[in-house]
Amino acid sequence: MINQKKAVIIGAGVGGIATAVFLAQKGFAVEVYEKNANAGGRCGQMIQDGHRFDLGATILLMPSLYRRVFSALGLNLENELETSSLEPVYKLFFDDGKDFAFTRDREKMKSQIEAIEPGSFEQYNRYVKEGYEFFELSMDGLLDKNFYHLFQFMNLKSICLLIKLKTWMKHTRYVRGFFKDPHLRMAFTFQNIYVGQNPYTQPAFFSMLPSAEIVEGALFPKGGMHRIVEKLVSTATELGVQFRFKKPVVQIVANGSKTEGVLLEDGTMIRADMVIANADLPYVYKQLLPGKRAGSHFKGRKYSCSAIVFHWGMDKVYPQLDHHSIFLNEPFKQGFDKIFKEKSLSDHPSFYIHAPARTDLSAAPEGQDTLSVIVPVAHIDDRYEQDWQKLKQTAREGVICRLKEAGMDDIEEHIKFEVCYSPKTWESYCNVTNGSVFGSLNHTIFQMGYFRPHNRHRKYKNLYFAGGSTHPGNGIPLVLLSAKLTSERILKDRHPTL
Repeated sequence: MINQKKAVIIGAGVGGIATAVFLAQKGFAVEVYEKNANAGGRCGQMIQDGHRFDLGATILLMPSLYRRVFSALGLNLENELETSSLEPVYKLFFDDGKDFAFTRDREKMKSQIEAIEPGSFEQYNRYVKEGYEFFELSMDGLLDKNFYHLFQFMNLKSICLLIKLKTWMKHTRYVRGFFKDPHLRMAFTFQNIYVGQNPYTQPAFFSMLPSAEIVEGALFPKGGMHRIVEKLVSTATELGVQFRFKKPVVQIVANGSKTEGVLLEDGTMIRADMVIANADLPYVYKQLLPGKRAGSHFKGRKYSCSAIVFHWGMDKVYPQLDHHSIFLNEPFKQGFDKIFKEKSLSDHPSFYIHAPARTDLSAAPEGQDTLSVIVPVAHIDDRYEQDWQKLKQTAREGVICRLKEAGMDDIEEHIKFEVCYSPKTWESYCNVTNGSVFGSLNHTIFQMGYFRPHNRHRKYKNLYFAGGSTHPGNGIPLVLLSAKLTSERILKDRHPTL
């Protein structure tokens, strides 16, 4: 194509691949350079001895956002992915032996909630209604839009929005206005961990997470969450996007106020009209951009927590476990304090287990099981003494002990193999700063909207960013939105009248 502009994308994560599709559809020649052998990044996949594991996200939440972005890509979510609706969304296990199905069935939910706290079902309805209103308000006024200058964010309309979203109130304080029972309070606040947050310190509008689960439901694609990556890659390839795997980028080459391309580890210079970095943004500034001051750009930023993940190939199926099983342990607040204040881990950690074969039998050999045990833990912080081998052992012993208490006495005997991912793994495998696997930069009120790192570099006008550490934020739904918003910004910059 005459005068076809070339875009180079660093990283084949969900955000990078989706951006590649958007740009290819608009006539750009797109090349994607990825350090690893496969696409997906933190939405990767591992298959061993017939057991299939999702390495990152294990559930398709907020399907309306997937539909929104897929539609913008010219795709229909239901046509492209074979999904199952999870019912219940997950099952909660408390350490006093009680359990709770997080169900969308109103009668079942009413029966459970009224049994725990009589008269609280109406409060539950109000919580879900308000939380989903937060979701809709934040999508329209905060998350699904680019902020090109400060006064698009700091104006009366936006200030009123932030007040409506109760950004001034902590989530755990907010939930106390609905439920008295500690189990219910835990059941409707632990979801902050999806984006690596502490519900005791983050705003009330994150009640949109459990509320969206109830209103929209949660899906699971046949073949696992990596099917999203595979679909985006196939779409990009059909549009002519070139993927270059095992090609680490070591430098973004800049000249004046523009980038000229990227330098690969093997010394090859790849020239481009624009560069889009899908790599973790603090890593990009510290390792890929020129200048001593670049790395200091993210000093003082708040980072999300991480996780120690055990992938177990099992030779036995435990029917006690649902597709997702959440084990919440008391003291609940102290568990979060251990992670976020002490940068460590409780001896009795809360955790959740993903058992995909409950919904998709292809995830494990017949009569066997595939389990991923996700234990939230502190991110890497050099200011603290963190013995990751010891923390791994603490996490494993805590999980095994808790599962035995839940009636799975012989579970350790039936682990065929174990693969463990720690914050150090995420830091190495995905170049994620501090190993913060949920998305490096946290969602504090001063790290959202206009205050979150922008998706275009201030100095280098043809350097853009897509992914969880730029606007709008962490998690696959928001990463997909990031690709959409970054692509819109690129097109606007090239055609200012758009």
